[in-house]
Amino acid sequence: MSNRLVAVVIEVADLDRAVALYRDGFGVALKPPDDHGSGDRWVSGRHCAVSWTDGAFLHFALYAAKTEERTTHAQISFAVDDLDAAHATAVAAGATVVHEPRSEQWGRSARYRDFDDNVIELTQPS
Repeated sequence: MSNRLVAVVIEVADLDRAVALYRDGFGVALKPPDDHGSGDRWVSGRHCAVSWTDGAFLHFALYAAKTEERTTHAQISFAVDDLDAAHATAVAAGATVVHEPRSEQWGRSARYRDFDDNVIELTQPS
């Protein structure tokens, strides 16, 4: 088996605010908050997550930051069926627009900043 991405974990300053943006603005089907673990910064604490199992497994989680450190300046992308509708939803939920929907080599995309200064791309593949 070759190495490939299986998880993306973002530490956020305000979990409830971030979950609302990712769930309501970006359409990510996050499960309700959970709190578990041994106190290890990387695998425990209050978080919301989703795992995709269609095709290759991928786990995505938002964790409440346990220190002053949190994830910033990351870029992640989500595929959407209708970019124009997804864009309107993201803006209504409070996402800051980095660039409006536009054509790219791989389809149409738009980019936003979340509340922790990460860049979120929504892409409607060609």
